[in-house]
Amino acid sequence: MGPLAGIRIVELGGIGPGPFASMLFSEMGADVVRIGRRAAAEGIKGFDKRYQLLNRGRRTVAMDLKNPRAIEAVRRMIAGADAVTEGFRPGVAERLGLGPDDCLQLNPKLVYGRITGWGQDGPLAAEPGHDINYIALTGALHAIGPKDGPPIPPLNLVGDFGGGAMYLAFGIVCALLEARSSGRGQVVDAAMIDGASSLMTMMYGMHAAGLWTDERGSNRLDSGTPWYDVYETSDGKWISVGCNEPQFYEALLDRLGVDRASLPADRHDRKGWPAIRACFTQKFREKTREQWCEIMTGCEVCFAPVLSMAEAPRHPHMKARGTFVELDGVVQPAPAPRFSRTRPEIRHSAGSAGQQTDDALGDWGFAAAEIAELRACGAVG
Repeated sequence: MGPLAGIRIVELGGIGPGPFASMLFSEMGADVVRIGRRAAAEGIKGFDKRYQLLNRGRRTVAMDLKNPRAIEAVRRMIAGADAVTEGFRPGVAERLGLGPDDCLQLNPKLVYGRITGWGQDGPLAAEPGHDINYIALTGALHAIGPKDGPPIPPLNLVGDFGGGAMYLAFGIVCALLEARSSGRGQVVDAAMIDGASSLMTMMYGMHAAGLWTDERGSNRLDSGTPWYDVYETSDGKWISVGCNEPQFYEALLDRLGVDRASLPADRHDRKGWPAIRACFTQKFREKTREQWCEIMTGCEVCFAPVLSMAEAPRHPHMKARGTFVELDGVVQPAPAPRFSRTRPEIRHSAGSAGQQTDDALGDWGFAAAEIAELRACGAVG
């Protein structure tokens, strides 16, 4: 039983950040029921639902939200929920009769979580977009990439998941705690542009202090310094070093076997960085990635091999901690973070989504005859 056991959440199904946040809630013990659209019930062609891991951990009920009976059923569930999440464009939930005002009238203690890219208001609120567009507006995308190359999209980790889902989840938990004392619910407006900007707080502080420039690959944490970068090994693989502190930098030089007299005396003098980088590049190309792992591990060097997604679950440290698990034949990340008493768990595989419609509706107060009637009128798939 995770730390959110006893919390009930209705997820108005969407894609990306909304499902990711709901996955987190379910793994922390909340009873989350996902309201999926009937038209999308079969999933993406060629992408079997057991691999759609963002849908794991909770039960899915496919509903036709254009059917008034389906809306009535969802409203009934929301009336008994602690929170609801939705990721529609602004105004869509209101047109369905499932907007914040409608739902808070049904349930004054409800926490209503909304996740969008641009936010609920502002000149761009009604515009379409994806992660890459949202982080482009925050300064984050511009800051990521090589010195002499274009910005590099960091998958959809910064906008959808880091700046979106994590802030939605954090906001909802905060509002749930507040509702316990006030007895009143509220709306959580989680915009990916806000969250991604928040993630950049330290960089904006350094920028204001003149310690971070707008030139990519020229700063402390963006591969600008030769001791915070990735290097190719003799077998065509890669390793990472992050030796910002002097003691770690000195340990790196020791393990590389570098003659310190051949390097600039002041490593913080930017004019000497090309020489240090050239030295590191040449040294790391002398051995394989595995050889460097043996040399660097356990020697107070901020070092790690750059692993692929196929390799990461097999690494001894990842295996020792159980960072990855296998469920329904699919290797996938385990729930995080960990707790000393209330253990998170994946209660349903992604492949079982949609197979517990009757159980889910029954647990949320619907009698068997009512479920049969919802099926008969096409409200539930």
